[in-house]
Amino acid sequence: MKVGLFSDRDFNRKLIRYALPFGFQSLMLAMVAAADALMLGNIAQDAMSAVSLATQYQFIQNMMISAVVGAVCILGAQYWGKGDKESVRETFNIGLRWGLAFSVVSCLASVLVPEFLMSLFTNSEDLQLLGAKYLKIAGWSYLLTGISQSYIGMLKVSERPRYAAVISSSTVVINIILNAVFIYGLFGLPKMEVEGAAVATLLSRVIELIWSVSVSFGKGYLRPLYSKIFRINRMLSLDYFKMVMPHIGASLLWSVGFTMYTAFIGHLGKDATAANSVTSVVRDLMCCVTDGVSAGGGILVGNALGAGDLEKGKTYGIRLMKMSYLIGILGTVSMLALIPALTGAVKLSDDAKRYFIFFMIIMAVYMIGRAVNTVVINGIFGAGGDTVFDMYSLVAMMWCLAIPLAAFGTFVFHWSPIVVYAMTCLDEVGKLPWVMAHFFRFKWVKNLTREF
Repeated sequence: MKVGLFSDRDFNRKLIRYALPFGFQSLMLAMVAAADALMLGNIAQDAMSAVSLATQYQFIQNMMISAVVGAVCILGAQYWGKGDKESVRETFNIGLRWGLAFSVVSCLASVLVPEFLMSLFTNSEDLQLLGAKYLKIAGWSYLLTGISQSYIGMLKVSERPRYAAVISSSTVVINIILNAVFIYGLFGLPKMEVEGAAVATLLSRVIELIWSVSVSFGKGYLRPLYSKIFRINRMLSLDYFKMVMPHIGASLLWSVGFTMYTAFIGHLGKDATAANSVTSVVRDLMCCVTDGVSAGGGILVGNALGAGDLEKGKTYGIRLMKMSYLIGILGTVSMLALIPALTGAVKLSDDAKRYFIFFMIIMAVYMIGRAVNTVVINGIFGAGGDTVFDMYSLVAMMWCLAIPLAAFGTFVFHWSPIVVYAMTCLDEVGKLPWVMAHFFRFKWVKNLTREF
């Protein structure tokens, strides 16, 4: 099938309509980490590193919530494309139940055993103590995330991506402003540094929850069926369970694996940790376009499949796959171009600066694999309910290849941080041939909806 990259104006218009808000939302979320790194980096390298490590736990929690909401969006997009709004609301209820369960567990762990969590990421007692201070406060925000993200997910599915982006982006701006206020002690407030970043995170999440719930009461907006919040639709719940379990498994494998990468670098010294902290922020900022296209494109593919137009869904998927390669190449060029400017923008020791330059070069190559895999696996495969492949690919490439090599390099062979970092980037590039082979089998071209 020959599919032009930009030949379908209607598709391109819809994709821009979805991808821009989602990409901007992803950008603003990444800006919080960037603001934390820059503000705390101007105070002390250890403060920046500790918060970067502490937020790795938050990263795992966010991935679990994303899996829960992602499965809701997969089913919701298909039922929305079919015109069955009642089933969309039912999936909303399911997502709220699951999201709240994960939020409670995440909150309790970060508040009750923060020192233990930090010990998983670094052997530096100084960084452990600083990171524990952050988690004890920020952990309460994790209690709210599952609820607010479920509401925001429904805005995305119900063709209101701009509202979802406005809420998320605005609360990020508020978070950044509050960061400055509490970290530096502006307006006569005490200078809180690491704890200030945590307070800013908590307050911004409270605002996000209140805002997202309030918007849902507007005319024409989807709201959960409160009278049925604990009533179970057995068939829809079974469909959701089949969707969400591989999604959670893949998210858990990826998020834990990714935090293990950070932990390996954290055990190689403060300089390597600082360089990795800055590189991670740059990576997250650069992946915003990919995230936007993946989320927006996935909804378009899901709408087409749910409406029963499998051929259109297939065509949309092929077009998105081609776009992902273009985005990846642009990301590689951008990463290389940013090295000179960023090297002098953050206060790093000479060794940390040297590590940072090499980490950025390695990350530039990684960007192609990251872009393609994010769009194809998360966006296209997910839209058709093919969530199992992601889990298998992570087991093979991350857990059987990249993690063992990085672990042996860190604890047994004592490789340079540069070599260990390169090992942590193998999985995204290494699974590209496997991903493309699976793509062209077109097993993801499925209509998941039922008649209720």
